[in-house]
Amino acid sequence: MDTPVPPRAPEARPRRRDRHGRGMRGPIAPPQVPLAVSRADAFIDLVHDSVERLERRFPQLADVEFLVREVPPATPEGEGLGLLDEETVPLGALLRAADGAEDRVVVYRRPVEIRTRNLDERALLVHEVVVEQVAEFLGLAPESVDPRYGED
Repeated sequence: MDTPVPPRAPEARPRRRDRHGRGMRGPIAPPQVPLAVSRADAFIDLVHDSVERLERRFPQLADVEFLVREVPPATPEGEGLGLLDEETVPLGALLRAADGAEDRVVVYRRPVEIRTRNLDERALLVHEVVVEQVAEFLGLAPESVDPRYGED
């Protein structure tokens, strides 16, 4: 008795056409345009751009860690419990090194975003916050860290 030969399994081929018989129309966006950049990632990029501008003039900033946090802590160090009003909410902070850790500059994303209307304003405010914290770290005036500080 002859045994039937099972049918050959179809080979997986890449799909070159959609169900209507058309091929791929092209990329959704050009390769240089990011498709999905979150607001948090865009904000981190603004901070890094600002830090890169300052590191060229002040190489000692390579030893400082720059961080982005969503919001400042509810109660700043040294103050009692209580709510902060809008004018006293910090936009950034300098955390001095303790026990062998690096000095840190923190930029708070949400307070900066609330105070700006568009990306250009946000970039300027982020740079001002970074300049202020770097000036405090270096013991200099913000105008000496960045001569264009406060002009815009």
